[in-house]
Formats: sequence, structure tokens, C-alpha cells
Amino acid sequence: MSITTRTFDYEIEGKTYEGFLAAPSETPAPVVLVSHAWAGRSDFENGKAKVLAELGYTGIAIDLFGKGVLGTSKEENQELIEPFVSDRAYLQKHLTANIDMVKDQPEADASKVAAIGFCFGGLCVLDIARTGADVAGVVSFHGLLGASGNTVDKIKAKILALHGWDDPMAPPSDVVALGEELTKANADWQLHGYGGVMHAFTNPAANDPDFGTVYDTSADRRSWEAMKNFLSEIFA
Repeated sequence: MSITTRTFDYEIEGKTYEGFLAAPSETPAPVVLVSHAWAGRSDFENGKAKVLAELGYTGIAIDLFGKGVLGTSKEENQELIEPFVSDRAYLQKHLTANIDMVKDQPEADASKVAAIGFCFGGLCVLDIARTGADVAGVVSFHGLLGASGNTVDKIKAKILALHGWDDPMAPPSDVVALGEELTKANADWQLHGYGGVMHAFTNPAANDPDFGTVYDTSADRRSWEAMKNFLSEIFA
């Protein structure tokens, strides 16, 4: 399938951000927001948007840090996400603004919206669901799982969490707590756990077992197939 791509600037509360959009030949199409990992929007997220477009969706990789802002070390990355993970209401406010932005793009069918995210981005899409946002579904790839403290009583979005069981950044106790949280919020949720798999398992550049980030070919393939099935279901 032929696709088109473009970068574009947008503003939230007077600050400029840069998104990346990939769309199929026939638009408007169901739109999938792609939320980035802790280093910021990169070629990795842009690539996911392109593959989504090849599947027939409009993929939009959002930006939470500001145009041109990318972390280059673990320390910088942690500093970039700190304002968001320490104030989840602040994070959720920015995510809501990004959902509105995504719906406004001419290539997007605003009635059919989903979100996927990786690592920190996985936390972000779970927080989109936690706000009660009117989106069809969210998919967290090796996301951070900690509760926001302000989950709505009824989550509207269907949820798919794709998780490495040996992820040191989200141990089994966090997985159990997420299930309890989502059940309490009456969510339609499912979780796939991959045995022997660590954090960042979809990122071919991840190769730091001491830090807990290791690429896994099988988990990468299986999780993407699970996402494809999930999107087909929620957009049916």
C-alpha cells in the first residue's frame, strides 16, 4: 500500500511541538496515536506510524517534550519524563490535548481513535484510558504500569497491555495491581505476559541486560500481531 508522510507543528498552551503523520492512500482513516518512549519522538515511533499506515490506519507520532527535544542519555531521558511521572494530572492534561490534535488532522477519522505507546509511552496510553477518554482502545508495549491515583470509575477504552514478565521496571506485583485497578474501573482489558522477556523488548537497539532493557525477536513479533488483532476488533 502506498502511504504519504508529513511532519507538522502544533501548539499546546503556547509551546510548539512537532508531530509525524503517516497515512494510507484512502483517507480519512481510523487514527492511531503513537506515544513515544522516554527519549522523545524518534525514528522508532515514526517507523511505527509508517507501518500503521501500511495497515490502513493513519498513524500519528506525538511529541510531549517540545519540538526538537530529544534525550541522549539515561540521565537526560529521566529528566525529560520527570515532570510527567511526578504529576500525572499534568501528563493527562497534555495527553488529552494531543488526542484533540490527532482528531483534528484531515487524514484522521475522528470517530475511530486508538493509541499505542512504548515504555513511558505505554504509561501514557494507559493514562489516556484512565482519564475516561472517548477512544476505542489503547495498547501499551512494555509500559510502566503504576496507577495515576485518579482513574475514572468507568474506563471507556478497551485496553491491551503487552508485557515482559521479567521487566524490572514493572515487576509482577505491578501487573497484578494493574489488573485490580482496571477491574475496579469496569474496563474491558487484557494482558499478554511474555516469559523470560525484559523491558523495551520491541526496540532492536535495546541491549543492556544490567539495566533491564533487552530486545526480544519473538516478543516483538507476537506483541505486534496481538496489536493488529486488537485494532481490527475495536475498529470493526
